[in-house]
This record gives sequence, C-alpha cells and structure tokens, in this order.
Amino acid sequence: TDAPCSGCAVLYTEQGTFESVFYQKMNPQVVLVDTAVIAGAPARFLAAGMGDALATWFEARSCNRTCSPNACGGLATRAGMHLARLCYETLLDYGPAAKIACERQIVTPALDHIIEANILLSGLGFESGGLGAAHSVHNGLTALAETHAFYHGEKVAFGVLTGLHLADAGPDEMRTVYDFCETIGLPTTLADIGLAGVRREMLYRVAEKACAPEECIHHEAGEISPGKVLQAMLAASAMGEVRRPRQTKDMT
Repeated sequence: TDAPCSGCAVLYTEQGTFESVFYQKMNPQVVLVDTAVIAGAPARFLAAGMGDALATWFEARSCNRTCSPNACGGLATRAGMHLARLCYETLLDYGPAAKIACERQIVTPALDHIIEANILLSGLGFESGGLGAAHSVHNGLTALAETHAFYHGEKVAFGVLTGLHLADAGPDEMRTVYDFCETIGLPTTLADIGLAGVRREMLYRVAEKACAPEECIHHEAGEISPGKVLQAMLAASAMGEVRRPRQTKDMT
C-alpha cells in the first residue's frame, strides 16, 4: 500500500475498529522495495494495494473541487494533482498485467509500474491531494466485525465505488472503475466484503461512523449525511450485483 511513504499511522482498537490517525513529525527518509519479494507474495496483497491506490485520484479531485485541505493542512499543488492522476492512469494501464505477473511470481515492467503506483504515487498523491469518501467509508466498515477479514485496500475500493455514486459520477467513469475492480478481483458488492444479507440498520452504523464530524468524507461536494451514504453504499453494491450476470455471459 501507500503506507511506507506516508508520515501517518492508522490506529485501530483491539477489536479492529478504526480509531484515529497519528501524524508523525516527518516522512520516512528512504523507502526500499524489493520487487522480488512483492512478486513472491500473494497476488491478493498487490490487488488490495491497487484498491487503496485507486482512491488517490478521486479523493484528490474531490478535495481540489471543494478547496478542502490535504494531510498537511494546505491545498493541493498542481504537481500533487498530476501525481494523483498518474497513479490512476498507471493502475488502469498496468494493473491487470501486474496481477498476472504476481500470480506467477515473476517480475515484469508492469509489476514495477504498479509497485511504484501503489507505494510512491499513491503515497505522495494522498498526502498532497487529500482524502475523501473512500477512506471514510472504509473507516465506517470497520465498525462491523464481518469486514475484519478483508484488507484495507479491499474496503477502500468499495469506498471508491460508494463515493462515485455519492458524487453522481458519469456512466463512462463508473463503467471504467467497475471494469477495473472486476478485472483485478476487488470488491464491488457488500457480499464481497462479508456483508451478504446485511440489515440496513447495521449498514446505517457504517454510514454514521463514516460521517463522523472529523471524517474526510466532508471534503466531498454538497451536504453529506448518513442517509445519503447509506443509499450510495446500497447503490454501489446493487450495480456490482447487476453486472455479475453480464460478466459471466461475456466470458462464455
């Protein structure tokens, strides 16, 4: 993920629920990555890293549109926005090939590009650009124990889809992101993160936590409320479910 390059640490309770973010005085001076180690690790780790990195552009864009602060308390520079955009474009261009390489434990240029996107571009992008709905939805999801078996980036990926529905994203962009998540194997439904058949009142707890006053979901445009977030999560999952039969048909 982008954690190695960042100057913050996420704190959880002993029960696995998101608690707070601790900001250190400085970022790491050096980050060394052995690509052979990444290639030898489960491909699900790499995919989860892409899920986390997927949020970088969309959250930075939201912060830029609403003049919301980044992790340093300032506004994103043009350089920061370009890094966030490059992160997104790299994921789309090289993500599928990188996952195939990782599944076969081989180091390829595509894998190198995704390692750079997951760790460096996303790290620089989120601290420079700011955070938004995707990470707040992740934080809310940790309130339900059923999601604890899933990785940070997997829950963030579903948060990205929720954020797109919350922001009324266009159909082309929506299709592109769903296609990417399906290809990489990232969650597109509530069932994919352990919440099959979840009751709405339980999901409302997620939305309430995501909308806590200190949460970055308030960097999104318009009025944000638990009710709207709940509807966006349900809509995100519904679209993922509807696309499944089409996916199966396309493969036959």
